[in-house]
Amino acid sequence: MRLSDNVSTTIRKSISAYYLHKPSKIVNFASSNSDIMINRVLIRTKVVQILYSYMLTRPECTLDKALKDLDACLGKTYELYHYLLRLPVELTHIQEMRLDEARNKYMPTEEDLHPNMKFVKNRMVEQLAGDELLQQFADDHTVTWNDDPIFERLMLDKVLKSDLYNNYMADDEDSMEADSLLWQQLMKQVILADENMADAIEQRSLFWSEDDMNLIGQFVCKTFRRIADNEEKPILPMYKDEEDSEFGKELFQTSVIQMPENNALIDELVETSRWDKDRIVLMDRIIMCTALAELRSFDKIPTAVTLNEYIELAKNFSTAGSGQFVNGILNNAVKQLRKDGKILKA
Repeated sequence: MRLSDNVSTTIRKSISAYYLHKPSKIVNFASSNSDIMINRVLIRTKVVQILYSYMLTRPECTLDKALKDLDACLGKTYELYHYLLRLPVELTHIQEMRLDEARNKYMPTEEDLHPNMKFVKNRMVEQLAGDELLQQFADDHTVTWNDDPIFERLMLDKVLKSDLYNNYMADDEDSMEADSLLWQQLMKQVILADENMADAIEQRSLFWSEDDMNLIGQFVCKTFRRIADNEEKPILPMYKDEEDSEFGKELFQTSVIQMPENNALIDELVETSRWDKDRIVLMDRIIMCTALAELRSFDKIPTAVTLNEYIELAKNFSTAGSGQFVNGILNNAVKQLRKDGKILKA
């Protein structure tokens, strides 16, 4: 999917602005719904993100185009998961070729002839390399780092120079658990922490940023643990079910349709609370409008769940005082909507 240059630039800027006030802690998206990758916490985040860019790019960005952007954003999020899973496989393959070349050079040393093969025989990486679903996705979506050999070589060199690698190679422990732990630590402390990795990710997709990389890295490390735990299907599916796959689209459409009414309610409650409605940041308004749409139109989702999710979004991704502000307005909104008979669920 190609966007116009103006829309593409605005989306990139809006995504950056979306994370502007992110706190120093890493938000854990991978803790709930452990058997899926794109859970509802992540879907809500992406809906708010794309809704933010939609509000900045209207009327050039239509509702239909925004929905396509949302679908593409969620799809690319899952693709990023596969890109990060693929990296240990391809780095290991490069190291294996290096060892083979050293073994076959004109005058090999004793170390060249009998290298320590522990790294290239890592059990977890071997399982990743042999996973049919992972390989099929890579083939279907051309998921590979081989088109950037300089990046691969530099990243492998950093891995091989790390204390994590040296300690692993020197350790006598030889187990799946140790193999998995190595790559969990390498992913967190070497790969994702490298500034070149962030640049490589952002160059591959408009919808990827350093924040997305760190977010999806949580799911990748979870997958490494699932392999060590001998899970029957360690690779996380994109969605839990068809209902979840449609949740983002339905939430986005409902948020847009109800936005005038929900904005009016927010303004009324802000004035009652003696806040200046003109000083509400756009992100807070979008978070509250999306929350109100979910409260009013998704009867299966308990009110407390919705409130907690969007208050956390405000805390993590808006201004310093947004969590408290959004909490107060949304709780008052629930009281008003129940009084008006527009919320009947618990």
